[in-house]
Amino acid sequence: MADKMTIEVPGRLDGERLDKVLAEHFSISRRRARGLLEEGVLVDGEAGSPSQRVTAGQVILSPPPGATPALTPEPVAFGLLYEDELVIVVDKPAGLVVHPGAGHRKGTLAGGLLHRYPELAEVGPPDRAGLVHRLDKDTSGALLVGRTPDSYRSLVQALRRREVERVYLALVEGSMPAPTGTVEAPIGRDPARPTRRAVLHGGKPARTHYRVVEEIAEAGVSLLEVRLETGRTHQIRVHLASISHPVVGDRVYGSPRQGAPRTFLHAASLSFHDPGTGERVTVSSPLPEDLETALTRLRGGWKEA
Repeated sequence: MADKMTIEVPGRLDGERLDKVLAEHFSISRRRARGLLEEGVLVDGEAGSPSQRVTAGQVILSPPPGATPALTPEPVAFGLLYEDELVIVVDKPAGLVVHPGAGHRKGTLAGGLLHRYPELAEVGPPDRAGLVHRLDKDTSGALLVGRTPDSYRSLVQALRRREVERVYLALVEGSMPAPTGTVEAPIGRDPARPTRRAVLHGGKPARTHYRVVEEIAEAGVSLLEVRLETGRTHQIRVHLASISHPVVGDRVYGSPRQGAPRTFLHAASLSFHDPGTGERVTVSSPLPEDLETALTRLRGGWKEA
């Protein structure tokens, strides 16, 4: 077919999901691959679905992925925690979208990075400006950026090997059952609400570790230090909600408490090996003023009216 591209499933992808095969073949995200499926993808002449498992040798007919819109450099306010010739660690403010997406083509951290560091146009996917990972819009704190193509690839690989340590501070509802703990449960897209994630049989493996930093009994909340072993979308929020301790202020996953300025989740530190020297670097982001103020009120005995 003239308007579609032909792909023969290679042996290394035998048994994989169709959306993963498309994502790897075209070097695009799984989300964009699912968009291609909505346009119409055939597997051996039959309509394909994202979760369909394919076998080596099968023939896929797919529309080509549209070009990613060019990232627009624009002045965007954000802080810096660390910078050298190969690596940048950004201090992301709450409320800032990390990279372009549906409804957020402009005013993103990626656009701000490209404005401040034009060389990032050559680093990573065209709409990422070297960003190695992401944070939700309402989450503040430390974000890792590769400054050259080689350092970006090195940091992405280190993240996949779980060599980048990410530590968060989260305020949650209730008193934890133990001073330390681990939540291990697979996470997938919520079939009832596609913009959400949920603990699902058949989801991607996910593991979250926590340590109680402070319990504020009068307010019925606990401050946790949370360490990610995997990095699934909304992982901390989903895992903590799944054990009945949702993050304070998180109206999506079940904590409608009034008084929290936003979802009380902050990326407090990053630890990684510098791609140039190999030395271990640890960078910390202080708790922002809005969350510090909320904690002060809670410690003073504030309760929901």
